[in-house]
Amino acid sequence: MELYRSLYEAYPFLSDSGGDLRCDFELLTDELASAAGLLRAQTDDQTLKAELLWVCELIYNLNPTLRTRLTVTEEEANRLAGAVHRLQGETTIHGFVLPQGCQAACTAHLLRVRAKCLVRLLYRHLEQGHPVPSLLVDVCNLLSGYFFLLALKLNALAGVAEEKYVSRNYT
Repeated sequence: MELYRSLYEAYPFLSDSGGDLRCDFELLTDELASAAGLLRAQTDDQTLKAELLWVCELIYNLNPTLRTRLTVTEEEANRLAGAVHRLQGETTIHGFVLPQGCQAACTAHLLRVRAKCLVRLLYRHLEQGHPVPSLLVDVCNLLSGYFFLLALKLNALAGVAEEKYVSRNYT
């Protein structure tokens, strides 16, 4: 069966074969960067707004990596790791929390999950025998941690208490 290609195709790689995960990665990073922009619009903290703009650009720089090459640097990964460590130092919460709270924190939780989806996709791409830079896996994992900790900070700034979650299955 011949694949129909629309004259109005929104992105040239949308018709890539189902086993080719590169377009999926590109769509996920596009979604993640767009949601980071949404989160930026949901906060009034100018320092966080500047940081989120940087994170948004970082995510877009990850976007073509599987199709071309990794252009995110060790220094940028270290900067993101530094932001994660800074946010860890600002929280007293340890363990699981319910993904709830102010609107910005909820958006950050959604970003956390989408970053984990990126990591999962990268592992699937590796399993298919394709090279994936270790730094790319590290940065995507750091993004998940960053958005989790940012959710905690945003709830704290909004005066919203975290609701701890205790699993019935994992103790």
